[in-house]
Amino acid sequence: MYHTKRKFQYYRLAFQKHDFRASLTVFFVALPLCLGVALASNAPIYSGLIAGIVGGLAIPLISRSELSVSGPAAGLTTICAGAIAHFGSLEVFFMAVAIAGLLQTVLGLLKLGGFTHFIPSAVIKGMLAAIGIILISKQIPLILGYNKPDFWHNELFNIITFNHAFHNIERLTDSINPTAMALGLLSFGVLWAWKKHLAHALPLLPASFGTVLTGSLAALAVSYYLPQYQLDKTQLVDIPADVFGQIKMPDWSLLWQHPDVWQTAIIIALVTSLETLLSVEAIDKLDPYNRITPKNRELVAQGIGNFISGMAGGLPLTAVIVRSSANAEAGAKTRMSAFTHGIWLLVAVAAAASLLNHIPYCVLAVLLIRTGYNLAKPSMILSVWRQGREQFLPFIVTIGAILFTDLLLGVLIGIGYSIYFLIKHTYRAGFVLEEKTMGNTRHFNIKMALNVSFLNKRRLSEMLDKIPEYSVVNVIGADSVYIDHDILEIIQSYRAKAKTRHIELHTNGIKEVETIEVH
Repeated sequence: MYHTKRKFQYYRLAFQKHDFRASLTVFFVALPLCLGVALASNAPIYSGLIAGIVGGLAIPLISRSELSVSGPAAGLTTICAGAIAHFGSLEVFFMAVAIAGLLQTVLGLLKLGGFTHFIPSAVIKGMLAAIGIILISKQIPLILGYNKPDFWHNELFNIITFNHAFHNIERLTDSINPTAMALGLLSFGVLWAWKKHLAHALPLLPASFGTVLTGSLAALAVSYYLPQYQLDKTQLVDIPADVFGQIKMPDWSLLWQHPDVWQTAIIIALVTSLETLLSVEAIDKLDPYNRITPKNRELVAQGIGNFISGMAGGLPLTAVIVRSSANAEAGAKTRMSAFTHGIWLLVAVAAAASLLNHIPYCVLAVLLIRTGYNLAKPSMILSVWRQGREQFLPFIVTIGAILFTDLLLGVLIGIGYSIYFLIKHTYRAGFVLEEKTMGNTRHFNIKMALNVSFLNKRRLSEMLDKIPEYSVVNVIGADSVYIDHDILEIIQSYRAKAKTRHIELHTNGIKEVETIEVH
């Protein structure tokens, strides 16, 4: 009882001194991103808001991460847009999100939260960079005034795939809107100036909120003073007055009509799990108290959150690095900050939907371009380049594969290419050969590596066969932790060959094994 009372007092004091203020900052970051991610996903605006509310109200009750904040993630926009277009039904898509949540919960219960350690960092960086490139490319038409997201239906460009290319170009040129372009340029300027000059003066208001506020006020001014140049209603956020009455829920009767819903659910579960685990790992490093988030518990929390979000008509959600880092920088101490930001989102949707409808899509596109740029920064690409071809080639192959196929297949191709490099280096690094001549006798020292796999069979066998007669051969495995049985068989078989070729063979740390001859 005493411990519970002390814990309650700690949370109360932390909320009063730190978490309340941090929750406002996170709210101002999350609100435009919820709208923007829904836009980029080609989903109803309310879907992004629902995911943000669920990420705020549900996940902190289960998670043990004190600083991470969950919501709809920009990294999933490509998957969501593709799935919605493929199914042609929001009800089926939301069903896939709910199933993904159940799969994610199972991953956590089976304690598989460490699976990200088996994915090469070059592939992860390539995945994030590809998502950033796709995210930027999908916002360019909105900046130009185009208001039909179907133009960017494929993972990269319909123009490149020549899918109605010239028709799309004609539609784009006809839809260019000078007002949208001017508001986009203004928003870019405000975003840059706010982060450079106003961030310290107004710590409660993040640059994203200032950009949306300025862009929306500018759009209102144009519609009032220059009505002939005002934006069309289709270029503004559209949240119905009875937003909760417009929500579409999963239709489970369609489950067997769309068996490929499981494939989409698996992709969503894997990607949301990957992004969540990477995010909480990064946020734990920002925690001044060095608190470590239990990974499997986090997967269970995120899985339950995604199930609720899907059932309520929301987008898939993850622990998001943008919101979480803003939470940490704002001085948050406990999960109460993330929970309270969910309350602010709920209040905004319930009481201020009419105000949100004044936000232009082109302004939200600016925020998403910034997010995409942060995922695919040229400095990050250069740093991978400097790490050498073993890192850069899997990185660039992953990017290209994702852009021209899809996210899951692209990541699998990247992993496959990384495995190729692993096999190649394992083949080369199984042992070291040193040769010297003493008098008239040639000495060959073969020093085995720490781990020697069956992949080194061919190279070792060919090298032993090339050793000339009347030589001295020393095979040293004393420092090896593991030598594959196939390697031991080759050395054992070589003993007989050495005698017939007058080769003096010595072994150190090489276990003798029985060889089986096939007749």
